[in-house]
Amino acid sequence: MLTKPYLDQSQVNAILDAAQKEAEANGFAVTIVVSDDGGYPLGLRRLDGAAPFSADVAMAKARSAAIGRKETQVFEDMINGGRNAFLSAPMEGLMSGGVPVIIDGQVAGAVGISGVKPDQDIQVAKAGAAAIG
Repeated sequence: MLTKPYLDQSQVNAILDAAQKEAEANGFAVTIVVSDDGGYPLGLRRLDGAAPFSADVAMAKARSAAIGRKETQVFEDMINGGRNAFLSAPMEGLMSGGVPVIIDGQVAGAVGISGVKPDQDIQVAKAGAAAIG
């Protein structure tokens, strides 16, 4: 029988804590979302000063990273590189800041960050994902 890893609540909290620590250490006001491998949210933290709409954007980034099985930066680069047809894909959040969480070589979930510059969103997302990876 095949098995797959999943994120339990202690792992979700570890990811949220690590991402929040990275954001606060750099003065970033962001929203952090952790999703399962299907892109459904397991945890959300909107830090003080983060814009309300960043919650929706972070959720979309986490979902795209989870179901796309890769960093959302890949999708943004593809589109910016001229693959405009990808804009019609049934996904949102096709911009930097979504990172899959990999356990035993499989996507177990994802982290989505929104609120600062693209490279800063990625920095925080990767810090969160590294908390259990």
